[in-house]
Amino acid sequence: MSGSPEGFEIAPYVVDIEEERLADLADRLARTRWPERETVDDWSQGIPLGYAQDLCGYWASAYDWRRCEAALNALGSHRARVRGGGPEALWIHYLHVRSPHDGALPLVLTHGWPGSVIEFLKVIGPLTDPVAHGGEASDAFHVVCPALPGYGFSEKPTRHGWSVERTAWAWAELMAGLGYERYGAQGGDWGSVVTTAVGLQDPAHCVGIHLNMAIARPEPEDMADLTDAEKAALESLAHYERWDSGYSKQQSTRPQTLGYALVDSPAGQLAWIVEKFWSWTDCDGHPENVLTRDELIDNVMLYWLPGAGASSGRLYWESFGNPNMETVALPAGISVFPKEIFRVSRRFAERRFSDLRFFSEPSAGGHFAAFEQPGRFVDDVRSFFRTVR
Repeated sequence: MSGSPEGFEIAPYVVDIEEERLADLADRLARTRWPERETVDDWSQGIPLGYAQDLCGYWASAYDWRRCEAALNALGSHRARVRGGGPEALWIHYLHVRSPHDGALPLVLTHGWPGSVIEFLKVIGPLTDPVAHGGEASDAFHVVCPALPGYGFSEKPTRHGWSVERTAWAWAELMAGLGYERYGAQGGDWGSVVTTAVGLQDPAHCVGIHLNMAIARPEPEDMADLTDAEKAALESLAHYERWDSGYSKQQSTRPQTLGYALVDSPAGQLAWIVEKFWSWTDCDGHPENVLTRDELIDNVMLYWLPGAGASSGRLYWESFGNPNMETVALPAGISVFPKEIFRVSRRFAERRFSDLRFFSEPSAGGHFAAFEQPGRFVDDVRSFFRTVR
């Protein structure tokens, strides 16, 4: 096992929100100053007023945070102090669940925006103890789920510089500090970009990466012979850029300005996030067709409670405009769910991921793969990592 990096520290972290903060949340929800109703009968102007009021009413009167809090603590909640190669150390919150099976492969799972470690709660059990869920012990993982810097219960950076690349170095530092000399990495959304950076930066220890939102661009010459699936994917991307990408422009240019509203108003924070769950899940028109309202609010709480409206957006300011499109030589697996924002074709993926060992196109699911389709997500993760164990 590798030794701990210099300055690395671990501390238990019990999630224990004061009753006063929960009372303040209920009071703010009760005093929400609502806008007028949208002038359309769909979600094209944003989350409808009626649904936002209904969801916030449930949040204030029936939602049980203590249930979620207990689930996080039961899984093994910790904080680690990491630097990611920079001058500022941060306490990163993470869940750490070790497998009972010998030979389990360490695996770091990374979420994105507007997700959180909540996305992975349904897959941690099957990944760490496959035998208890109808699988084989040979597919077992030790699972580490960190919250991105400035997200959830991770500390907020006080200086700029916490880019995707620095976060990837921090994850390598975290895995080394936990004693994992050899590990795999998986992610979607920002988690996909961080995971790709891990594969580029730490090939001596990371044995492979699995992505459920891989980024690979077509070449100009491809445009003359696109397949029907590639045409559909590019049309979907054009729709995203025209109608669905305003959040990214704001967060990548003025996250601080946006943060004043999101950190002050729980209704605003909920609306900012839940609209994307409508847009990016395979939900047939309503997010509660695929996720429960408790699950939706659990995720929102990991933004509201720590006041992460501004700090979560700063990753866009740091990294959104300059993605690293370097070729990845590390073994890679890719799952392309049908309602993903960016759907890469196999031929485009093979150019960037030169050792692409697994490629799947599930029949259902969207951007939040582990949250929406935990069974298929687990199957795909197991299938890819069998090629590198």
